[in-house]
Amino acid sequence: MASPVIDTHAHVIAADERRYPRAPLGGRQSDWSRERPVSADEMIAAMDAAGIERTVLVQASTCYGHDNSYLADAVAAHPRRFVGVFSVDMLAPDAAERIRYWIGRGLSGLRVFIAGHTTAQDVRLDDPRSFPAWQCAVESGLPICVQLRAPALGQLRSVLERFPRARVLLDHMARPVADDAEPLFALAKYENLYLKLTTHNVHELSQSFFARVVKSYGANRVAWGSNYPAAEGTLGAVLAEARAALAAFSDAERDWIFSRAAKIFYPALA
Repeated sequence: MASPVIDTHAHVIAADERRYPRAPLGGRQSDWSRERPVSADEMIAAMDAAGIERTVLVQASTCYGHDNSYLADAVAAHPRRFVGVFSVDMLAPDAAERIRYWIGRGLSGLRVFIAGHTTAQDVRLDDPRSFPAWQCAVESGLPICVQLRAPALGQLRSVLERFPRARVLLDHMARPVADDAEPLFALAKYENLYLKLTTHNVHELSQSFFARVVKSYGANRVAWGSNYPAAEGTLGAVLAEARAALAAFSDAERDWIFSRAAKIFYPALA
């Protein structure tokens, strides 16, 4: 029997803009968060309709920047359904203090956001100014998900070398291009690196590419994420697309990708 489905990448947006003001990184709010926001209660309804038991809510950096207040409140209101991944300014002098604050608010993972649809920050993942924050996260046992694009994978290698005890989940697998993906596969030797396979990848890559990913990393280091509602369509439809894209894998491999890998990476889900 398959394990209950866990979604490792979804976002919630509050209807109350006065209580939870928009403050997107880069100054421009993402289109999806403005045009098709989904609140925490709406997310639970979508999860129920899709048959998803638990969801890892990832801070919507292109809506709220580093203000994780709504994320923390959503997790506090629904602790049996949600786990929260917050973000901070990794270069700020008080980054470690902010990490400890959001852990105290009940959040269970850190997101390091370097590049997205509306912002490409002029910073490096391996900037030495971020090392105190990385060290704090590692010492706290905090899972870390990283959003960057494939050209910056060398920076990720540097961080993995410097912090071998860090547990890192690579958002959207760094959006690899099929004919130029050797840097991604070269990182498979780092056993503390996991891949987040999301709707972006489902739309952009082939079944043969996913087969190589699982061969290189192992299904136990690949976790599915919907990217809902940034990904268009119903949550159920997004899940169905992912299942179809991974249909060639064994039941055991799909069980890892849709459930068990998430529990290994995020102990708060166990």
